[in-house]
This record gives sequence, C-alpha cells and structure tokens, in this order.
Amino acid sequence: MNQTEMLTEIQYLEKEILEKKKQLAEMKRNVEKEKVDNYVFSSFQNGRVSLAELFGDKNELFVVHNMGKSCSYCTMWADGFNSVYHHIRRKAAFVVSTPDEPDVQENFAAERSWTFPVVSTKGTSFKQDMGFVLDEGFYPGVTVFSKDDQGVIYRHASSFFGPGDDYCSVWPLFDLLPSGYEDYKPSKKINDRSPYQLTNNIAIQVKDYEKAIEFYHQTLGMKPEKSTDSETLFTTNGMNFYIENHNNSKDPSVFFEFAVDNIEDAKKVLIANNCIITKEFSEKSLMVSDPYGLKFHLFQV
Repeated sequence: MNQTEMLTEIQYLEKEILEKKKQLAEMKRNVEKEKVDNYVFSSFQNGRVSLAELFGDKNELFVVHNMGKSCSYCTMWADGFNSVYHHIRRKAAFVVSTPDEPDVQENFAAERSWTFPVVSTKGTSFKQDMGFVLDEGFYPGVTVFSKDDQGVIYRHASSFFGPGDDYCSVWPLFDLLPSGYEDYKPSKKINDRSPYQLTNNIAIQVKDYEKAIEFYHQTLGMKPEKSTDSETLFTTNGMNFYIENHNNSKDPSVFFEFAVDNIEDAKKVLIANNCIITKEFSEKSLMVSDPYGLKFHLFQV
C-alpha cells in the first residue's frame, strides 16, 4: 500500500469509526432505564448528601467512578474533567465518587485544584451495585442517571474507563505520536519543579465581616457556599476564597496554601531559610510566614 492509498484508507476508517460511535451512542441512549435507590454518601463539601441531591437543578447526572487518590490514572481522568467541568455542568450535573474518606478527598482535591463535587462511597454498596467492583477491586468508569418529576431516580448507560478510551483526551493525542501511548505512565505531581503544590484555597482576613460578605457576593459575584460567624467560603472560577472575620488591632492578612508529600522535610527547609512557623494545627498541618511577606498554610497530602 503506497502513501496515497494509506491516507485514503485512514480517512475511510476515521469516517467508519465516527459512524460506529454515533451508532453506539444511540444504542446506549436506548438502554432500558432501571430504577435505583437514593443512596446517601459523605462529602467534605456538604456532609451527608443523597444521590437525589447531587442532581442540583438538573434532571440528568454523571457519576464518575474514580478509584481514589492511590490511582494516578484515575487522577489524570479527573484532571481532564476538571478543565471542562464548567461546560459539563451547563448540560447536566457531574460528580466524582471515590472510596476515599472525605478528609482525604478534601486535601487531594485542593492539591489538584478540582472544582467539581466529590463524594465518598465508603460504607455504601453503590460501586458494587453499579457494577464497578470486580474481583473485589474497584474499577473506573461513569454511570448516567436521570430523575423524574416525582424524584424517582433511574440508571441509564454506563461505561468503563481505560487507557486508549475517549474519556481522557491524552490518549487520542498520544495515539497520533509515532511512539503511541502504551509506554506512558501518568504522574500525580502537577508541579515537577518543586515539592510545593499550590492549591486553589485562599484565606482573606477582613474587617467589617458582614459588609465584606455582601461585597464579595453582590458586587464581585462570588458564590457563597457555607458560612459561620467567623468564616465564609466563596467560590469563583475554580478558586475557594475563605473570608475570615478579623476585627483585632493587627492588619488583616492573605494566606495561600501549599500541599507537600512530606511536611517534616518541607518544615526543615523552610526554617533553614528563615521562615517562621506561626501555628501548628497538627503533625501534618501548619501555618508559615516567610521573610518576604508571603503567609501560607502548609499541609501533607
């Protein structure tokens, strides 16, 4: 087969694959729906949350079955969904589920700057019932649900994830390379230049707390997620802003946040470079002030 014939064959195959994918999608949409229970999950964002509540104001819902923090492949899929989440949520609700504890999810999501909701399926039979536990091991994938006007929830199509699929954009791209994708092993590290991973959490101490809340909400258009007398969480453009009530005589401060794999090693390096540990919450969480004006929370993931 010469070059021209090969390019012609490639175009033919691409067209055939596209038609087959359309046919497959149509078949999946026509799979008979199945009524499911209203499972209850745990969430670092909202505490206890039911499957029905995950729909929000939508009547369709994607639930991604992620294997958790330990899986670098699942992490890469979630990173990809994060970049298009603002598009997905305009069409349907979208949630990532993992078997990790909520506190583990919270720290890992902050390190990755994930903006989509995350729920823990620990203590539930959800993944087993949806068919994503095989040979006593978790498998990655996605299930689609719908909810009718009476609040009844139905399961529709499901699909497994794996190297080479269409759910992670790196595979089709790597497939075009002469070397292919088979030798690629994803890394969970985002910042390869440093052990310090900047999260999407920023804490801002403010005076006139109530007026500040109104300003950030009404004027700047930030979304209030939860609030207490001492702190209010706002979200905007994938960032979490913790507005803290601060009425003492000292000037208010802004705090950023970094995640590290080994906080003891990081602590030694920071102290050796004239940083001050201003507060220790636990062995894995502390506040730092550097000599040049930056203040930040440091925690171990």
